[in-house]
Order: sequence, then C-alpha cells, then structure tokens
Amino acid sequence: METDARPYVECGQPEPAVPLLGGDVTEGLVRVGDTVRRPVSDASPRVRRVLDFLQSAGFQGVPRFLGIDEDGRDTLSFVPGDAAGRPWPRRVADESSAISVARLVRAYDDAVQPLGVPDWAYPHDGADPLGCPGSIAGPATFLAHMDITPENVVFRDGTAVALIDFDLLRPATRAEEVANLLLWWGAWMPVTDRDPVMRGVDAASRAAVLVDAYGLGPADRAKVVHVARNAADRSWHLMRHRALTKGGGWKRMWDEGVGDKILRRQAWLAENAAALHAAITSR
Repeated sequence: METDARPYVECGQPEPAVPLLGGDVTEGLVRVGDTVRRPVSDASPRVRRVLDFLQSAGFQGVPRFLGIDEDGRDTLSFVPGDAAGRPWPRRVADESSAISVARLVRAYDDAVQPLGVPDWAYPHDGADPLGCPGSIAGPATFLAHMDITPENVVFRDGTAVALIDFDLLRPATRAEEVANLLLWWGAWMPVTDRDPVMRGVDAASRAAVLVDAYGLGPADRAKVVHVARNAADRSWHLMRHRALTKGGGWKRMWDEGVGDKILRRQAWLAENAAALHAAITSR
C-alpha cells in the first residue's frame, strides 16, 4: 500500500459525526471527535503527500493527514480555532488579521518550497478548455494553496494559525499565490460583489500592506496585477468547464452567477490596474 493511502485505525468507538458547513464544492465533510473526514477526491493523493511532507518538516500551520477510514474517507486532524462562515465576520476586514494571513501563507509557501514540483503534483484535468487563455505566470516553482478564502483560514486569538482545504493545491508561482491572497483578503473585486464587511476596504492600500507582510520580491511585485488579470480571464473558462463536466457544487456556483461575478472582476481589475500596480511597486 502507498504511504499516502494508509488506513486510519479508530481509537475506540468513534464519536458522532458533526457536519461541517460553509464549503462551496465538497459535500459530506464532517467532524468526528478530533478528526475531520473528507470524501476522497481527485486531489486527495497529492494533498496527502503534501501534508505528510509538511508534517515531516515540522510545519504546524496545516492539518495532519491521519489515513483513510473504514468508510473510505480521508481522515485529517481537526485544527481548533475559528474559520469564517457566511456572512464573513468583521475580523476578515481587519488589517492586522489580514497581515497575519499573509505571514501564514508565506510560512506555508516557504515550508513546502523544498518539495519542489513533482510530476504527481499536477492535477489530472487535462488541457485547458477551448478558448481559455494560457497562463502568463511562468514556470511553477512550488505547490501553492491557491484557495485562501476566509473559510479556509483558521484563527486563534485574532491571528491566522492554519490553512485548511487543499483541494485546489497545484504547482504555481509566488505571484499567483499572492494574487489569490489579494483577491480574498485585499478585496480585489468590485465593491458590490464583496462580502459586506469588505466594502470599506481600500484595495490599493490593503494590497501594499499584504504584499509587504508576505515579503514578495520586486520581480514578482511587478507581475502580480498582470497575473491577477490573467487568472480572472482564465477563471471564467475553468469555472464554466468544471460546472459542465463535474456538476455538483461547481454547477451550483455557476448557476448562482459566479461567471458574471468573474466578468465584473475582469472589468474592475482592468479599470484599477494602474493604481494597484503603483501601490504594490512603489515601496
């Protein structure tokens, strides 16, 4: 048996399963005692290996992969703390909270960097769908989280301490990871599409603060806005393709209008590109 598919042995009688709500795609996610049980997905093999690597490296900011339970579900350690529900809590808009997220993401990225970009790390989604523009980010340098939503960050005492939900983990660049961070914690979208607590955030000044907190280098700072615009262009095609081919939560999000939100984000990024670029690169 592969080490990343090891069985999880229950310690005594398992406690009752408590549903964990709030995710967009994964269904059937539950907490059982001090563990979380997740249905196996296409991402499971690479997520298991990455979590095992981080555990061996001593990185504490992610769950531990414990094995596969008798129902065939991935079993992870439960990370105590607070993750955002919807609508988002006020702390998501707080600058100090966002800074702690940027520092946590940097710590994760640094911890996983030595793993490199193994062949097994690439998702098996096939080629980009017809009409999807190619990525301009350049060669991948590490395995990025790429889904840094407030729902996927655990806080304790006002500070971000762990990243969860690695289903969108993939080979990427630092600029791509930071562009994803800025989408959610820097309010890089039209005001009307933001969660209510984020509507007062100034996207340019928040971006400068977060890029500083992450410690992004000058070359990547110069790329971030271009990468974010390209990611939005690609996202429309990729989301539509997933809705058509995978159904489930992907289709629900598409039916609820995520495609239109992405189009509005494309327009907002184009309109604000110069101001965002100046804010990031002027320091």
